[in-house]
Amino acid sequence: MAAAAAARGGLRGALVVQQQRWSSGSGADQLGELGKGAGKGGGGGGAIREAGGAFGKKQAAEEERYFREKEREQISALRKHHEEEIDHHQKEIERLQKEIERHKHKIKELKHDN
Repeated sequence: MAAAAAARGGLRGALVVQQQRWSSGSGADQLGELGKGAGKGGGGGGAIREAGGAFGKKQAAEEERYFREKEREQISALRKHHEEEIDHHQKEIERLQKEIERHKHKIKELKHDN
C-alpha cells in the first residue's frame, strides 16, 4: 500500500513514505540516554557502557569530551589552513601588482620611443 502511494506521488510521495517510516519509532530512540546501558538496537558501545550505572555515565562523558576536543582541533587546523591560504593569496596579489606596474612602465617607455 505504501509503495502504491509512493508510485502515485512520485518523488514527493516516496519522501513522505520514508519520513513516516523514520518517525514510526523504529529507530528514533534506539540509543536512549548516554551511559544508561545497552540501547534497544543492540550494541551499546562497549561492556562498560552496556552495564550502565556510574561507570557507563563516566565513559559516555569522557567520550563526549574526547570528540569535542577532536572537533576543536579540527576547527583550529582548518582555521590555520585558511589563514595560510589568505597569506599566500595576498603575496600573490602583491607579486601580480608589481608585474602590472612593470608592464605599464614598459608601455610608457614604448610611447616615448615613438
